[in-house]
Amino acid sequence: MAQTEVQVLTARDVPLGGPRAMTVRRTLPQRARTLIGAWCFADHYGPDRVAESGGMDVAPHPHTGLATVSWLFAGEIEHRDSLGTHAFVRPGEINLMTGGHGIAHTEVSTPDTTELHGVQLWVALPEAHRHAPRAFQHHAPRPVRVDGAELRVFLGTLAGDTSPVGTFTPLLGAEVLLDAGASVTLEVDPEFEHGLLVDEGDVRFEGAALKPAELGYAAPGRTALTLVNDSARTARTVLLGGTPFEEEIVMWWNFIGRDHQDVVEAREEWERASDRFGEVPGYPGDRLPAPALPNAVITPRRNPPRA
Repeated sequence: MAQTEVQVLTARDVPLGGPRAMTVRRTLPQRARTLIGAWCFADHYGPDRVAESGGMDVAPHPHTGLATVSWLFAGEIEHRDSLGTHAFVRPGEINLMTGGHGIAHTEVSTPDTTELHGVQLWVALPEAHRHAPRAFQHHAPRPVRVDGAELRVFLGTLAGDTSPVGTFTPLLGAEVLLDAGASVTLEVDPEFEHGLLVDEGDVRFEGAALKPAELGYAAPGRTALTLVNDSARTARTVLLGGTPFEEEIVMWWNFIGRDHQDVVEAREEWERASDRFGEVPGYPGDRLPAPALPNAVITPRRNPPRA
């Protein structure tokens, strides 16, 4: 892909599983692109009025081979997991949960939440660490002011600020609020590929026009990225980045493996409530059952080859 080109990815609507299904907008993965760095999954939701939708109530469910990243713009979500963590997801604070070999957790909007709005992201773990033990990290990044924008760096380094949250591959994650009519140029690592998800506003990313819920992809090689807010109000975006993830992965339901057998084994162990995933204390309901496997071998996938 030439450096001047930005690939624009559109979202598709997906009902989030659970007894109260809320609709999310999914930009990763899709046929045109599986990963941006090790970022392999991006759900964008809200603003969702809880009085109308019922909010979020996701019963105990498993994960393998990945880390989850929760980032809210509005609302509050109660998190419990089989590591014993009881925490809250709040606006401007990152919760990163490492599934690795196996973890289970719940996500429930709190009773006082009237609106839910944010992103749920996954990071694929590299082969050397995909069976890492369960872990949980929390960080509230400080706002960083640059000319024309305010940033909160929740993973990696940007604009002189570095997140203390550890990852198994080099990553960048930041909320970028662009002032009305502002043009902002940010220095970035040229080894990284980047994606910009637009939440609010009409934004140009390296010259490509992005509407809300669209994600722009920029290949490695850039030492800086220019974001322009064509709106007459503040635009909210999420900037993701990382070194290209060259491993092929299999993604099915809540599992990431390297071949079909990996997800078959993970599903079997979840269904028989093995110790691999543990138990989530404090949730007043049953676990989510795994869906049926497809009648075909799940094949690994990777990004299209770079030009």
